[in-house]
Amino acid sequence: MAGGDAMRERSGTVAYEGSSGGWGSLRGIGETMLRQAATPAALDTLRRQNKAGGFMCTSCAWGKPKHPHAFEFCENGAKATLWELTSRRCGPDFFVRHSVTALRGWSDHDLEHQGRLTHPMRYDAASDRYLPCGWDEAFQAIGRELRALPPKSSVFYASGRASLETSYLYALFARLHGHNNLPDSSNMCHETTSVALARLIGSPVGTCVMDDFAQCDAIFFFGQNTGTNSPRFLHLLQEAVERGCKVVTFNPIREKGLTEFVNPQRPTQMLGAGATRISDQYLQVRPGGDIAAIMGLCKVVLAADAQRGGTVLDHGFIAEHCTGFEAFRAQAAATPWSSIERESGLSQADLEAAAGVFLAAKRVIGVYGMGLTQHVHGFENIAMLVNLLLLRGHIGRPGAGICPVRGHSNVQGQRTVGIAEKPELVPLDKLAEQFGFDPPRETGLTTVEVCEGLLDGSVRAFLGLGGNFLRAIPDQARLEPAWERLQLTVQIATKLNRTHLFNGRVAYLLPCLGRSEEDLQQSGPQTVTVEDSFSHIHASLGHRRPASPQLRSELAIVAGIAKATLAPNARLRWDDWTADYGLVRDLIAETYPEQFARMNARIFETGGFYRGNSARERVWQTESGRAAFTAPAMLAATDVPDDNGRYRLITLRSNDQFNTTVYGYSDRLRGIEGKRDVVLMNPADIRRAGLAAGQRVALLGDAADGRARRVDALEVVPFDLPQGSIAGYYPELNPLIALDHHDRESKTPAAKAVPVRIAAAG
Repeated sequence: MAGGDAMRERSGTVAYEGSSGGWGSLRGIGETMLRQAATPAALDTLRRQNKAGGFMCTSCAWGKPKHPHAFEFCENGAKATLWELTSRRCGPDFFVRHSVTALRGWSDHDLEHQGRLTHPMRYDAASDRYLPCGWDEAFQAIGRELRALPPKSSVFYASGRASLETSYLYALFARLHGHNNLPDSSNMCHETTSVALARLIGSPVGTCVMDDFAQCDAIFFFGQNTGTNSPRFLHLLQEAVERGCKVVTFNPIREKGLTEFVNPQRPTQMLGAGATRISDQYLQVRPGGDIAAIMGLCKVVLAADAQRGGTVLDHGFIAEHCTGFEAFRAQAAATPWSSIERESGLSQADLEAAAGVFLAAKRVIGVYGMGLTQHVHGFENIAMLVNLLLLRGHIGRPGAGICPVRGHSNVQGQRTVGIAEKPELVPLDKLAEQFGFDPPRETGLTTVEVCEGLLDGSVRAFLGLGGNFLRAIPDQARLEPAWERLQLTVQIATKLNRTHLFNGRVAYLLPCLGRSEEDLQQSGPQTVTVEDSFSHIHASLGHRRPASPQLRSELAIVAGIAKATLAPNARLRWDDWTADYGLVRDLIAETYPEQFARMNARIFETGGFYRGNSARERVWQTESGRAAFTAPAMLAATDVPDDNGRYRLITLRSNDQFNTTVYGYSDRLRGIEGKRDVVLMNPADIRRAGLAAGQRVALLGDAADGRARRVDALEVVPFDLPQGSIAGYYPELNPLIALDHHDRESKTPAAKAVPVRIAAAG
């Protein structure tokens, strides 16, 4: 591999010698199936996964192709399905044996490993246990508590996996109740995308579709770990590389999914024909150094245009479609290479080589993940990538574009149908006309603002539509005690997690169907829909028998709470909508006619139906009516200066994990087995700090507010990282992230360059 390899000291580091995919992937699936004691019927579910007539994976939001593979699932997608289809049950008998306080000492894995929740439960403070209750009892109690509280003191959180139908009704319920407090998991990961792309190109989501990857000449990756977070993407990458597409990767860690891949669906590769090399150049940028790195690329491109008589840039596109170009060009020219090299951790020669690939390509796709979004200046990270693509007109034409890779399976879709704290993103006048009420116009709370409201007491009730909110947020040590001061907490979930162990004065745990399970309502089996990262809508139909006859669908639970909370209104047909989800899709089509016209007739289109993207058509719905170049005021995406003994911490997900769900303790693709209590360090940093591999240390948060933040007993593991940076697992290291350490524009928590120091283990 080219690109800075000689600059990195890798001797003695922990690493995985194999490729992504291959037999290791199949082994990982098999081990999860055995641990979860999934029935043979689970294999039939996997066969249908991400295919017409089957169900859409609850893991990542990667697209579903028109022509699926024989097995259209990846290792993590299979693990998510097997995790849901476990034969293990977590029923009332479990809570008789275990108090809630005692369960707080259990690991994330062990809590979820108990299996599927089977009965609606209420928390009893006197016994410190969950007790079974009836559905109507729960709905009436929740409605009574919500009516007694000021509406704006309530928060309706959504995790990102709920269907479009459920999400639409959940958002409607919140606004009928009187607030826009609708944070979702996007607030924790890709809110920076929603804010930056909307402002710069007029679309809050990426501009690419799957077909673009069959036409592009180069793909530039920034801060996205395909092998762990979206492995089905590897098929497209493999095909692109084999036809000559060049891949250039910028990431502090050399992730196996972007170095080499053995396709489990190619017998010749599985039998030893050799792995496909993915990245032509792999540049290990410093955490927070992407602004500088992309500025270096732009600087080379602009210089080439000057040297070649103005034949490199797409000047016609820039003149017709863009603003801010001259200011950006002037800043690039004035930025010295010494500053770029210092902040990026990369050499001028490496960046020139990467820019050479960009210059040679006619069609370029820019791919990124949370390695760009979760920074204090994440907005500027994305803005710089937009700058790079605009230089040669790589937005708004086939085979080119910007491609944020989303996480949860429907997190993008939830925003599309109204899960948003920003009222300007929702057609409130249309909702008022449809349902005969005056929707609230005040901006609601983001995830960070919800946490602030927990601390100051202004938030009094929390409804969680899935997720593990209290485990996923920063500053957990401060927020867990505040959580218990809430008046009401309601959690809709399939499995037990840590958030369920911290309860308000009134608390309910409501078990729901999984997406793979049959959803049988009065009108028959129900289909739900989800949106992928490419703005395509897919139908999902579950076939498995529910884990318990007591389970209700997410939509039925939302409708039940809403009906018990709100005043009667003839236009609010909660029972009818629960009986037939097609009626809800008719509402969505009525509210969003430009994107969802004839929704019920289109949901079974092969490959999903496309709801459109204005920026892809070069219609820029920005304030100026054009795409915007921006001139960043900084080269580092962090505000914390380098200092002796201060490190930039990157939080990671393992190969055996999806979000806060930990399937097991194998991070195979990084060569780490059987443990998560680790801190990954460059060997030179280990020596410089007077440490040794295997030693136990503590990490201390080093935020400007001076609050004590500590995670103890972490094992030092030598790893191939840029010097001055360290890494460890999410969510275990979230307590080190200060609540105010977030992107300045979107308030997305900045989990990728967290300032920390190392101390002796306690």
